[in-house]
Amino acid sequence: MQRWVLKIGGNELESEEFLEGLTRTVGALRAKAQPIIVHGGGSKIAQIQGLLGLEARFIDGLRVTDEESLQVAEMVLSGTTNKRLTARLVAAGIPAMGLSGVDWGLLRAERLIHPAGDLGMVGRIVSVNAQGLETILRNGLVPVISPISLGLDGKTYNVNADHAATAIAPAMHASALVFVTNVPGVVVGNRTVPLLDPGQAENLVASGTINGGMTPKIRSALKAVSAGVPEVRITDLRGLLDGGGTRVTGARAPTPGTQASEPIRLRKEVTSWC
Repeated sequence: MQRWVLKIGGNELESEEFLEGLTRTVGALRAKAQPIIVHGGGSKIAQIQGLLGLEARFIDGLRVTDEESLQVAEMVLSGTTNKRLTARLVAAGIPAMGLSGVDWGLLRAERLIHPAGDLGMVGRIVSVNAQGLETILRNGLVPVISPISLGLDGKTYNVNADHAATAIAPAMHASALVFVTNVPGVVVGNRTVPLLDPGQAENLVASGTINGGMTPKIRSALKAVSAGVPEVRITDLRGLLDGGGTRVTGARAPTPGTQASEPIRLRKEVTSWC
């Protein structure tokens, strides 16, 4: 059976409507693939930081994480957000298991050194416990993974969820890595680009056509493709349902009109929901 790694943005998880749709989609996806879910939680982390009087700072889109902010990130990512999503899936009859990268050493990390400044306790994934994830999948469970990871030095590190998903996908020989976000894909001139090859993606980034929060997702997509993941998709929940969004593959993009990825077949009542 295929494996799909789904990276879910933290902003989306704040929406009850999104959670309902995601739960139904994951249930339908299990008929054709084994899902591995990796989630973020940035907006909630920022909210709690504000309540505690902590300043949210970023370098190149990565959260600067001092010791106090690390405690907040662990509380939100491995606690509130992870258990809320896991609970919704289990309540819907999906055998989900909420985990963090610390559990079983699923994700091992080292401190990320960034040329633009000190990020603090931010990590870079150096290894994935594929055997551990294999055991979870073999028992019919759906892993729901917080990107908080265990350092080689025994400390915990805050890891960007996109980076965690990008490391997990090739390690688990995933057929697809899907970044589920709040936009339909890479939009150029009010049109969602259905397919990008690495050269096209790099050109769009270099020209500034792809910018802002989409840039790190494209970078992660290119990294995953170069590591052997056949296809990366950037899409919203609707695109995940119907096979839409922007696909990034290692092969040169064919001429327009190429068929999008196969949609997930849902029950009639689920289709009407979207």
